[in-house]
Amino acid sequence: MRKDQKVYGYVRVSTREQHEDRQIAALLEMGVPKENIFIDKLSGKDMERPQYKKLIGKLRKNTVLYIKSIDRLGRNYRELCDQWRIITKEKGADIVVIDMPILDTRKEKSLLGTFISDLILTLLSYIAENEYRMIHQRQAEGIAAAKARGVKLGRPRLPLPSDFYKVHEKWKAGEISTKDAARELDMPVSTYWYKAKKYQKMMD
Repeated sequence: MRKDQKVYGYVRVSTREQHEDRQIAALLEMGVPKENIFIDKLSGKDMERPQYKKLIGKLRKNTVLYIKSIDRLGRNYRELCDQWRIITKEKGADIVVIDMPILDTRKEKSLLGTFISDLILTLLSYIAENEYRMIHQRQAEGIAAAKARGVKLGRPRLPLPSDFYKVHEKWKAGEISTKDAARELDMPVSTYWYKAKKYQKMMD
């Protein structure tokens, strides 16, 4: 990179449970100063990302944006292309996609080079979006097929406590209140009420 170019990095993880360490390490290895790395721990379903907005405000000519992979900019074809256009055309900044060296706008500034880079981006964005849709389609088809086979989905139900029936009989006889029954079974009142009513229906 040229000495007069200021470099930035952008990291996005889909949820707060994911770790950004791998992306940050890749950016640091490319020479991006740690203080110039912007991190969003939000869903990628839209572009309402506060750190990304701050980053965009800093980009201009003679700045370079590093990202680990192209899907950090957006999740679908339209968003990826829109953000690429904003960064490279409106802001005049360069983009370097670490996992895809061919997507490095610093390499070729001619009209043909820009055309090839944009064409490759369009193709990759289209493939990424279709892959995303196919994954969700297969998941939906898998769920539908499982339901058709009678497979029950969702969290497995926890068994009732061993003393549930004894406590329930006391509650049913009016010897203890709902609150007392729930406390004896170490469960929330609403949970006990739901299980008690369901158990009663099974017994009737």
